Amino acid sequence: MKPILVLITSIFLMFAAQSMAVAQTTDITETFKKHFNETVEEVQQTENADQKRVILNKSFTKMIRVIDRIESQANLSKEESTLLSSYRNEISEKKNELNGLDGFDEIQDEDLDDFSDYAQDSMEQADRTVTIGVTTAILILILLLLL
Repeated sequence: MKPILVLITSIFLMFAAQSMAVAQTTDITETFKKHFNETVEEVQQTENADQKRVILNKSFTKMIRVIDRIESQANLSKEESTLLSSYRNEISEKKNELNGLDGFDEIQDEDLDDFSDYAQDSMEQADRTVTIGVTTAILILILLLLL
């Protein structure tokens, strides 16, 4: 009876450990997409062009800060670090385009809604997936809410 109990317990623990390992990953890209979708909704509901520009700038800045903190606090593989860097560069490029920096023409006030849709589509179509642990994902969500 005792060997059967040990065997059943061992099998149960093995499946529990496997389930925990699989459950403790999340896709950072989806987190950023969700955050930026909320930003686009806020931009579209705002009438003032200056406020729209501020909302977009704040969102881009938050995402860049979060990526920087993830890189400094998480133990990422070289591939994950490269993907995050690529993601940061894409976000920085959108921010520069919005503000007319780094060789871009500034987005006109009347085009801010279209630009937010364009930036959202660009993020949605990004062909990259960065998978991180749940602890880091919670850190990301907290940072996005606090910044």
